[in-house]
Amino acid sequence: SEFMEKHSVARLIGAPPGYVGYEEGGYLTESVRRKPYSVILLDEVEKAHPDVFNILLQVLEDGRLTDGQGRTVDFRNTVIVMTSNMGSDVIQTMAGEEQYDRMKAAVMDIVATHFRPELINRIDELVVFHPLVNEQIRGIAEIQLANLRKRLAERDLSLELSDEVMAKLVEAGFDPVYGARPLKRAIQREIENPLAQSILSGEFLPGETIVARMDEDRICFSK
Repeated sequence: SEFMEKHSVARLIGAPPGYVGYEEGGYLTESVRRKPYSVILLDEVEKAHPDVFNILLQVLEDGRLTDGQGRTVDFRNTVIVMTSNMGSDVIQTMAGEEQYDRMKAAVMDIVATHFRPELINRIDELVVFHPLVNEQIRGIAEIQLANLRKRLAERDLSLELSDEVMAKLVEAGFDPVYGARPLKRAIQREIENPLAQSILSGEFLPGETIVARMDEDRICFSK
């Protein structure tokens, strides 16, 4: 969404001579010029302005780009990863290992209506991801909770969650369209915020183990 407007190109490669910001260089070209061995992530690339795709085409075709100051920036040692939400509704309706080939073909049909053929042909690999399932959401939750446990360990506190609490977090943190993106907010809302209040009030002391359990439909904490 940062590069939806026509002037986005100037932000990527730098303003031409005589324009404000000329000395600063481009957001993209300057980063790669300083660190040529880089991974570039273009998130939700379908939202970019068509002029941005013209820049991207040059990078993918020639492996280089000329910035606003006339310097040639070498992209041959960069890896470019682009993500898109296009076809997410198709992915949800056709979820299942046995339908993967059909699902990928349907998604690629949608992609072909949006992106120019010359761009698609310059991409080395097109990957359509399977929808996340509960087991995978739980794994992501465990990773995020590990960060919380690490912070608690600095206060000499440990945290245990019941299976019912984990199930609630998985349910609250998954959205068919947005995947696991709501999970971090769910953990913060259901675990981190109320737990922080309890710790600040002196309810839990160093050396203790905090146990999170379900009390009807609410998560409660005890020693």
